[in-house]
Amino acid sequence: MPAVALDIGTYSIKAVHAKPGKVVEVQRVVEVFNETGIALPTDDVSVAKLKELLDSFFGDNELPRNDVRLSLPETIISTKVINIPPLSDAELASAIGWQAEQHIPIPPEELSLEYQVLYRPEKRENKQMRVLLVGTRKRMVERYVAMFNEIGIEPSLLETQIISVIRSLQFTQEDPTTLIAHIGSSSMNLSIVMAGELKFVISQMNGGQMLTKALETSIGLDSAQAEQYKRSYGLDGSQFQGKVKEALLPAMNMLLAEIRKSVQFFVNQNPQDTVQRIVLSGGTALLPGIVQHITNELGVEVLIASPFSGAKGQVPENVNHPAMSVCMGLLQREM
Repeated sequence: MPAVALDIGTYSIKAVHAKPGKVVEVQRVVEVFNETGIALPTDDVSVAKLKELLDSFFGDNELPRNDVRLSLPETIISTKVINIPPLSDAELASAIGWQAEQHIPIPPEELSLEYQVLYRPEKRENKQMRVLLVGTRKRMVERYVAMFNEIGIEPSLLETQIISVIRSLQFTQEDPTTLIAHIGSSSMNLSIVMAGELKFVISQMNGGQMLTKALETSIGLDSAQAEQYKRSYGLDGSQFQGKVKEALLPAMNMLLAEIRKSVQFFVNQNPQDTVQRIVLSGGTALLPGIVQHITNELGVEVLIASPFSGAKGQVPENVNHPAMSVCMGLLQREM
């Protein structure tokens, strides 16, 4: 049965209607401007605004409401990969609450926690096991789900954005150590995958919107014009006499500084390894000239996410493919 994967960003709302599975069969892709600017409601007023928009979004685009998969912004999630002595599933279930208290900065009574074993060594190996912890505040999740319930949707799945993005990239153990930069409008989520395994995640509260504001300030454009100039000219110095690139560079280099910090943190923890590749995901990944600029600055291979790679069905050409990474990852998850 087809499902709808939904990714609500502060700039746009994205949905993929498809038959889920390891090979997704796409039926339709929809993206609309998010006029509320709200990705996650925090009070009754914001709930009402976003609920009305989502109700219209599903109705106007004739999207079914029976199997809807949702993403949660990384900015409200605490994601940690921890190393602990090997435990059985039963032992881990008993110990996980205490581990969460040490690593997740949310009081236990307010915590909604999920965990997953990434690596469990054989008994003969003298190694620790690695466990992924994902925590958020119960009240925020409850409010989010209740908003959907009120428009006739009972979400079948909630997952953090970066986990969905990583799944959409279909890593294997043979892939080089990769930093994924998922750059949305209001945030940038960074993660590193080594030998097919997630090593760490960090979220920064800056994204494509910071670039747009830089254009507004430097060139004196309104927000709509700045967004258009950013998407059209970006970091391509041969366009618009290089003025757009010049205006964008300070903000772009702030994002690059965060990427450098993440790479350095990883190398400090894993001195025998290094990041060999960067994959750009999210709506900002198609910024003109961004691949060449990052390649020149960091000296590593830079690729753009291709979440529809291997998909079947009605794969559109006229949409921002990297912006659909979260939706495609949600549809590839086994239920």
